Amino acid sequence: MIIKVLAEDTSESIGFIREHGLCLYIETKTHKILFDTGASAAFAQNACKMNVDLSEVDLVVISHGHYDHGGGLNTFLSINSKAKVYCHQRAFEKYYSNRPNGVKEYIGLDETILNNERFVFCEDCLAIDEELEIFSGVKGEKLSPPGNANLFLKVGEDYLQDDFSHEQNLIINENGKTLLIVGCAHKGIVNIIEHFHSERGFLPDWIIGGFHLNYHGNDELDESNLVNEIGEFLLNTNTHCYTCHCTGTEAYSRLKTIMGEKIEYLSTGNQLTI
Repeated sequence: MIIKVLAEDTSESIGFIREHGLCLYIETKTHKILFDTGASAAFAQNACKMNVDLSEVDLVVISHGHYDHGGGLNTFLSINSKAKVYCHQRAFEKYYSNRPNGVKEYIGLDETILNNERFVFCEDCLAIDEELEIFSGVKGEKLSPPGNANLFLKVGEDYLQDDFSHEQNLIINENGKTLLIVGCAHKGIVNIIEHFHSERGFLPDWIIGGFHLNYHGNDELDESNLVNEIGEFLLNTNTHCYTCHCTGTEAYSRLKTIMGEKIEYLSTGNQLTI
């Protein structure tokens, strides 16, 4: 399995465009997958530099209804004419973020593409085939990201606390091994892993994704104990973690101290084979 990072907040060199967002290209024996599309068309430019032919992608998974994960959908749909796009059925609702100045800013997806016939809207669980499965419906509040308090769903004129029911995760099974991919883990990476384990009776071999441990969109940490507890939990799973995006470099540094070689950071332009 080959994974290429087409968009992320950092980059391995100045030759790649970095942005606040996430886009992963995953190539398995039977699929060419895009997990999220970043915030803009940057992923497509980086794809060219990494020799990824986006027209050959056969399916897309959008992790949740925020622009930094689905902002590149228009670009992708103009390049690729065949791939189905798997979104949660609530992904196109009206999501907002409370910015440091107190203004609530729209951070949702572009509603003008909502009626595209290639969208597949998912509920709690969808087995695409023997290799791929999408799941949401994660319960629990254990070690949940404190930054969630600044994220809202607008209903009418009211701003309700986002419960992230629109967040979904991807499981890839290949050669007897399992990869779990998350977008931002707004539901809490510990809760997501425990949900995975309760449903399957085992833990994934690898996890890739952001853990939403930065605060107000930067690296300021207000919950150091939370990061430490998450690091200890992840270390005890014996799962190898590749993190990125909203984890933040400060939180990653602390997780690295705890987990050592069991965690690595992925930047735009990185490629790995697992």
